[in-house]
Amino acid sequence: MEWVWLREACSNLSLSFPPQTDPPAQGEQMSNSSSLNEFLLLGFADTREMQLLHAALFLGIYLAALLGNILIITAVACDHRLHTPIYFFRLNLSILDLGSISTTVPKSMANSLWNTRAISYSGCAVQVFFFVFFILAEYCLLTLMAYDRFIAICKPLHYGTLMDTRACVKMAAAAWASGFLTAVLHTANTFSIPLCQGNVLGQFFCEIPQILKLSCSDSYLREAVIIVVSICLALGCFVFIVLSYVQIFTAVLRMPSEQAVLRMPSEQGRHKAFSMCLPHLAVVFLFFSTSFFAYLKPPSISSPALDLVVAVLYTMVPPTVNPLVYSMRNKELKDALRKLLQWVQCQHQ
Repeated sequence: MEWVWLREACSNLSLSFPPQTDPPAQGEQMSNSSSLNEFLLLGFADTREMQLLHAALFLGIYLAALLGNILIITAVACDHRLHTPIYFFRLNLSILDLGSISTTVPKSMANSLWNTRAISYSGCAVQVFFFVFFILAEYCLLTLMAYDRFIAICKPLHYGTLMDTRACVKMAAAAWASGFLTAVLHTANTFSIPLCQGNVLGQFFCEIPQILKLSCSDSYLREAVIIVVSICLALGCFVFIVLSYVQIFTAVLRMPSEQAVLRMPSEQGRHKAFSMCLPHLAVVFLFFSTSFFAYLKPPSISSPALDLVVAVLYTMVPPTVNPLVYSMRNKELKDALRKLLQWVQCQHQ
């Protein structure tokens, strides 16, 4: 027993006072995730000039997204004529767009300005949580917007009953809650996986597939299964949206003049219906296609440059172009924005 006690004491002593060696380089393989205190994000360039150019480019995109979405939120909130279900969902969409782009872009800009690539372990977990939260909630909200258009055009007599204020609030709350619960699940599973392949992420933000590449052996399978389930749910939303618009376009093309949208002449009613639906469908296609490609593309065509381009497309482009797409051919929203800008101008005079 004395020999056993002595051997354990020596072992504890060796753990308390490890031999003096050079500290491991950042990105070196580690035994498990408990030894990680930071990750290294993808650097866009090594030269200072290119780093500043990257920060300036991202800042321009970020400010455009902020300005556009804040204008949409303010216009919808302040104009009583826009207090309808579709504009209520667009207001929620703008809030989600602001959240998603604010989760990833500011940190990337700050890293370029300060010439660093580091993000703390806890900061990475927070980024993963909010990114999944906003993206999944946006999937659900885009589905609700398609449902709203389907009811408005294909079942106009039931619109007031099916899309009343209480129903809209419940549906929006369900979209936010779905995103929150999915984010909790993904974050808890991702950061409970032991990591032993270093700490370098091949992306400008903390993306789950990039973190799983650092996992040990097959320990990532549990999270991979959850990702597959989430992708199947997102694919179900996409199929629902496509089927909704197939029925919408079929109804619009067959619509006789006496049943036209808002009881307008047939051609004018069709034009209004298409102007309301096509922008939403374009946003849906861009958002779903790029995000699906990011998570489902085969490893044989994966490359750092391609991963970066796809990530920019589904994280930065939709939040930036959504306000433009939804206001470009929408007379009510353009009128509300014009009045808002005129009011702001009058206040400064």
